[in-house]
Amino acid sequence: MSVFLDANILFSGSNPDSSIHRLLLWLNGKERLVTSSYTAMEASRNISAKRPLWEATHKTLMACISIVPDAVLYVEAGLPDKDKPVLAAAIAAKCEYLVTGDKRDFGHLYGKTIEGVMVVSVLEFAEAMMKKHTT
Repeated sequence: MSVFLDANILFSGSNPDSSIHRLLLWLNGKERLVTSSYTAMEASRNISAKRPLWEATHKTLMACISIVPDAVLYVEAGLPDKDKPVLAAAIAAKCEYLVTGDKRDFGHLYGKTIEGVMVVSVLEFAEAMMKKHTT
C-alpha cells in the first residue's frame, strides 16, 4: 500500500523527538511512504527556515520516502490552489491514504475518499496502521 505524506507531516516527522517521526520509522518497510517533489521541497524549505537543527533527521527520513512525480489533475475537492497539487500527486501515485495535518484546508475532506485516496489526519492514520500491523 502507498501512503502519501503532505509537507506538514514531513516537517513534523523531521523532529527526532516527535511521535510522527517514530510512526514513520516504524512504518518504513511495512508500507510504501511517498511524497511529491512539490511537497518535499516545501518541507525542506520550511525546515531550513524554521528548524535548521532538524535538517540531518529530515535527510534520514527522506531516504525512507519515495518521491513520486508531481501531477496535474483536475479534481474538484474545494481545495486552495496551493493544495491541489498535493491531492493530484496522491491520486496519480494511486495512494490509499493522503496523510495531512492541514486541518484548515483539508479538514473538510478528512475521512473522505477522493479518486481512491482517503484523506486522513495523522491520528486517524496512526490508528489505522496500529490496527493493521498489530493484529
